[in-house]
Amino acid sequence: MRTNVLGELTTFLAIAEERSFRRAAARLNLTSSTLSHSLRSLEERLGVRLLNRTTRTVSPTAAGIALLEKLAPAFSTIAEAVEEVNTFRQHPKGRLRINTSRIAYQMVFTPIFQQFCRNFPDITLEISINDSFVDIVKEGFDAGIRLRSDIPLDMNVVRVTQNITAAVYGSPDYFRRFPLPQTPQDLQQHLCIGRREIASGNLYRWEFAKDNKYVAIPVQGPLVLDTVDMMIDVSLQGIGLVYAPDSEENRKHVAAGRLVRVLADWSPTAPGFCLYFPGHRQISAALKALIAMIRVDTELTS
Repeated sequence: MRTNVLGELTTFLAIAEERSFRRAAARLNLTSSTLSHSLRSLEERLGVRLLNRTTRTVSPTAAGIALLEKLAPAFSTIAEAVEEVNTFRQHPKGRLRINTSRIAYQMVFTPIFQQFCRNFPDITLEISINDSFVDIVKEGFDAGIRLRSDIPLDMNVVRVTQNITAAVYGSPDYFRRFPLPQTPQDLQQHLCIGRREIASGNLYRWEFAKDNKYVAIPVQGPLVLDTVDMMIDVSLQGIGLVYAPDSEENRKHVAAGRLVRVLADWSPTAPGFCLYFPGHRQISAALKALIAMIRVDTELTS
């Protein structure tokens, strides 16, 4: 097969899988105009339209779907073969794309950046922060990091943090206006900053545990936000209470008197963050190197 034909097929595969010229261009490190020219050359060579494209959408035609179904497994096999060779290198090489929530980024990556870059200078680590759930396969990520409970069951999973303890915080200004809650049920009389569950989209019930008792409290308040950073920020302003991890950063807020922690004796502990990647995919040498550095050797629990 001629080199330009292989390149055109690679272009088609990327655009068809990403359903976007922009995302495909980023994936292949090419310009959108280069991809458009390559696709047009392939369609002219084959004498058939492979993709329908408008200013907003890209979708494969019937011929495109048929070609995609044949190409995707073949290119996956090629990628696995190349990666097998990479395992024989003294130093892993390549780009590694990871999607993570902001708090997982702070807990997992901030402590290891310097060492990772020194140990693996040939790996380009690309991190995308998104507190909403992302389909890592569809969006072209090598792996993601989320709480164990949010990860699809068909993924390979590696624990990368210890268990996480939840905590309730409010500002001193807030507690000058409202009494300190003594029990989880008291929260129903407070202004609480809500968030939605990733999987269901329902408002999250704040969970508590004490002396083998478990309760999940529906809360209400003036705001529903989707990142921990945003929730902490508005809580610091005295707008309401926040349910967040007992993290080092939040402990600093408490020590400085910017936040007050309440209901500490009711704080539950849950399995922490895990790195996950598709079960059917050959794991790259670069991803193996990252896992070796960040994994926590603790038995996974559901």
